[in-house]
Amino acid sequence: METHIPKRQEAYELLRRYNSNESLVKHALAVEAVMRYMARKNGEDEEKWGVVGLVHDLDYEKFPEEHCRKSRELLEEAGWPEEYIRAVVSHGWGLCSDVEPLSLLEKTLYAVDELTGLVTTAALVRPSKSVLDMEAKSVKKKWKDRRFAAGVNREVIEKGAALLGLDLTDLITDTIMGMRTAAGEIGLEGNV
Repeated sequence: METHIPKRQEAYELLRRYNSNESLVKHALAVEAVMRYMARKNGEDEEKWGVVGLVHDLDYEKFPEEHCRKSRELLEEAGWPEEYIRAVVSHGWGLCSDVEPLSLLEKTLYAVDELTGLVTTAALVRPSKSVLDMEAKSVKKKWKDRRFAAGVNREVIEKGAALLGLDLTDLITDTIMGMRTAAGEIGLEGNV
């Protein structure tokens, strides 16, 4: 079977087929937005990076015990290229996957996945409830409090920043900038 290049609409429909939880869908949209932003910044294929970001947690709602492994199966069934599938699976490196992120696309997804969760939570406790007026220093302030967004794996974010050779503040800034492009869609426009 010949693999095809998946487009955004197909990726979104696949995401919706396996995910009805709105916060998981918003997370996928946030990661997509950041991946597109980072692709533009690095002169990479924005569509490819975006669709990988959109489906990175494809299996999480229905198959949490098989996270990453089930995504491989679902994407193979849909005829997705191995490069896309490998990128999706690599975001769970060291947690639910032994596929190490090697390409810039994979390292970026690995680095920003957890970080979008921290940025979202930090935005929601702001008076504006928005990413549009948020700076990296607001996130860094919350970073130190391990009880804040306790589910966010900060070690993964730090490891991701190191893989990319980026300072943590720069990675946070890029993530905020990417999320701003989808603020309305992800519920973080707030009242700025």
